[in-house]
Amino acid sequence: MLRLAAIAEKNSEHPLGEAIVRKARERHIELVDPELFNALPGYGVEVKHDGKSVLLGNRKLMEKNSIDIAQLEEKMNTLEEDGKTAVLVASDGEAHGLIAVADTLMEYSVEAIKTLQRMSLEVIMLTGDNERTAKAIARQVGVNRVLAEVLPRDKANEIKRLQDEGKVVAMVGDGINDAPALAQANIGIAVGSGTDIALETGDIVLVKNDLRDVVTSIQLSRATMSKIKQGLFWALAYNIVLIPVAAGILYPIMLEPVFGAAAMAFSSVSVVTNASLLKRFKPKLESQN
Repeated sequence: MLRLAAIAEKNSEHPLGEAIVRKARERHIELVDPELFNALPGYGVEVKHDGKSVLLGNRKLMEKNSIDIAQLEEKMNTLEEDGKTAVLVASDGEAHGLIAVADTLMEYSVEAIKTLQRMSLEVIMLTGDNERTAKAIARQVGVNRVLAEVLPRDKANEIKRLQDEGKVVAMVGDGINDAPALAQANIGIAVGSGTDIALETGDIVLVKNDLRDVVTSIQLSRATMSKIKQGLFWALAYNIVLIPVAAGILYPIMLEPVFGAAAMAFSSVSVVTNASLLKRFKPKLESQN
């Protein structure tokens, strides 16, 4: 079964497929190229091998091809409740078994999510995974809202639906399937280890695979906007106060040109000095509290 699954996934770029192929190679299983390979986004893959039709994917793929998986359902439910993704293997219309693949949480993901929530931001998990598996992972990281079993082509629509609710959406993603959603979001944040198309689509690219940098980018953006507003305030304040004085509103007290030039220079220096304080910016993370 593992050999069939690995042959089916040999040409796949999906992380689950790569895990299956890696396991087969660890067991020194010889993998040949399938005669025909067809990726089915949101379902799995279909290949031809030794004249047989091999299917590898989720429940929807099996139901679509009228394959009975009743004998595997209980085991699948148990695995999914543990946060594992169950991949079904079938050939010539008969289910052979399933392979469980577990996503490992990115380091510091729990810390990043807690910090975002403390910043009064709503964190939503958007995934194509089975709902039971997605909710199990969400419980581990502390996410309260899950949008599961979303087909790749529908991810951008889900972002649009959130925007229609009046939300300003930042999307974090790394895969080919995430690219349309990254483009649709108000801010697309691509993880540095992701696919080229995700990196091209993202407005922000995280160089490291550290979700805490999502927190850093938001906090740095807010600090930058604060400095811009402060700079505008001080620049306007100097002009509002001193231009009327220079025009003679306090006559006979007059503002000499040399003092006007000094005040103007001081205004510029104060704005630049205030902006340069951003060099001392440090993100405030949950673990630091």
